[in-house]
This record gives sequence, C-alpha cells and structure tokens, in this order.
Amino acid sequence: MALEDYKGVFTFAEQVDHKISGVALELIGKGKELAADLGVEVTAVLLGSGITDLADTLAEYGADHVIVVDDPKLENYRTEPYAQALAGVINEYKPEIMLVGATAIGRDLGPTVSARVKTGLTADCTQLDIGQFPLNAEPSEAKQNQLLMTRPAFGGNTIATIACPDNRPQMATVRPGVMIKREPEKGKKADIINFAADLTENNRYVEILDVIKEVKKTADIMEAKILVSGGRGVGSPENFKILEDLADAIGGTVSCSRAVVDNGWKPKDLQVGQTGKTVRPNVYFAIGISGAIQHVAGMEESDIIIAINKDETAPIFDVADYGVVGDLNKIVPALTEAIKAELAKE
Repeated sequence: MALEDYKGVFTFAEQVDHKISGVALELIGKGKELAADLGVEVTAVLLGSGITDLADTLAEYGADHVIVVDDPKLENYRTEPYAQALAGVINEYKPEIMLVGATAIGRDLGPTVSARVKTGLTADCTQLDIGQFPLNAEPSEAKQNQLLMTRPAFGGNTIATIACPDNRPQMATVRPGVMIKREPEKGKKADIINFAADLTENNRYVEILDVIKEVKKTADIMEAKILVSGGRGVGSPENFKILEDLADAIGGTVSCSRAVVDNGWKPKDLQVGQTGKTVRPNVYFAIGISGAIQHVAGMEESDIIIAINKDETAPIFDVADYGVVGDLNKIVPALTEAIKAELAKE
C-alpha cells in the first residue's frame, strides 16, 4: 500500500428518508478542522436513490466536494450494496481519512467497509486530532500527520488514543453530538462528482419485505435546549416526577445517568454520558448525580451546568457553574414553584 497515494478527508453523509442526519453535518465540521491541519479538502460521500438534491446542503455546511452514488439499489439501507458503494468510492478516490457517524447504520457500515478495503477502524470516537504517532516518541522517530482517534475503553473507565499508521484510509466512527456543526453558508453550491459504483447482487444481499416505522415515545435529548437530568440520588423511578415537574415549568426535557438506566428507571434513549448520548444544552441540571467521569464526558460542553446534590464533595461540583448542596426532595420542588411564580408575573 503506497500511503502517499491517499489524500483528503472524506465523510459519510448518512441520509435516511431523504433527510441528512445531524452527525453527517458534524463530521463535515470536524473534517474541515482536520483538513486544515493537513492542507487538504473535505469530500462528503452521499449514497442513496434520488438524493442528488441533498448535495448543496452538504456544501453549505462545509463540504468542498460531494461524491454522489445515486442508485435504486441504495433506496433503503442494506449492508451489502452500501458497503460495495462506499468501498468502491474509497478504492477509486483514495482518501487518507474516512469518517462515519456512529449511528445504527454507521456502526454496521464502517467495520464492513474497513475490512473490504483492508484497513483498521476505531469505533465510537469522541475526539479526533492530527499529530504524531507514537505519542511519546521523539519527533524524528515518530510518524507525523497521523489521525489520532480517541475513544472510551473498558466500559468508559479509561480513554484510549489509537492510530492507524501503516494502512489507509484511517477510518473512524464518531459518536453523534460530540463534534460541532459549522454555521451554514447559505446558497453555497456543491461541486458534485457522480460515481457509478459496481453494485453486484450476491448471496449477502437481503430483500426488504416491509419497512415499519416506530413512533418514538421519548424526546431526543440531543436537541434539547434545557435538560433536567437525574441520577441514582433521585432515589426511585417515582421520584422522577419532581424532575418532570421542573422540566415542564421551564420548557425542558428529562434525561438521566447510566445508573438510572441500569436500574430500569428510565429508557436508554435518555441516558447522558460516554455510554449514552453526548449533549450540549444551554442549561443542564445535574440532580442527584455524583459526576463520574463517564457522565461528565457526555455533558461538560453544556453552556450552564447547575448541580444539586447532598454531598458537597461530589465531583459534579467541579464542573458545575452553580451548585446547591442539600436535599433534592426539598430543593427541586421549591425551585419549580419559584419558577412558576415568576412566570405567572409575566
């Protein structure tokens, strides 16, 4: 493998039902940062059927080029045709970096494609940087301009930084919500490259008989501007009612820590943290949450963090902008009533 033949940062522009996913736009934003360090450009790869009109949106969010593979076989996501298409793009255009969102689709597609193109993949990354590898080597002995892929390991108890110095592309799946979208440049048009992938039906193709769309019953905490998050200290699933009352009063959404999900009090969709979702609300209430590193990693970028905990030594106070030490069963209802009283004056 001639590593010097591989240039550019590519991102997989995941779309479902003709709608580009949020993480696809986040990847373009991060891709621009990595590309600036390498002196290259960013190319988004858009797969689907009848999706060429989505290319301009990718350009508005920063893509320098958009490779479009438009084929009826790609109308709905299936592992084999999507893997053939993306592997075909990689083999033809030879990117040095290929980023995929760590969604249900990306976690299936990324490893499949990395095996096809004979390279490694770091899964569920929370940080990406350009630097030298090995990290502690003398510059003269290290390989420069490597993609350093950071992800939680051992159940979130440690952080690992991984590189792929001897193969290309350097591939990673990236957790939704951890990277920041660029402000869109309205009206920007895409430089579209149409690519006819060789999509050959084989015994790994599956036939989709029906698509049944489930109506989600839980809110998308990644889109919430105000989150009222509860931990084990809330005490019981019934006691989350006081958090729900606070959220209702301020127009927020309830979320939770891993301990709450493990206890079966709340669904996984509401979990914040390294093994849950990464959130960036304007205001984050951490109520009865100790502040373990696994949880903090998922919410530390919130604009304002307000912690309520009876333990004044709880680590959550180290990252909180405002902290209240005391019994949440008294503090939260009092706060809710005070907010309602203020709103009633308006």
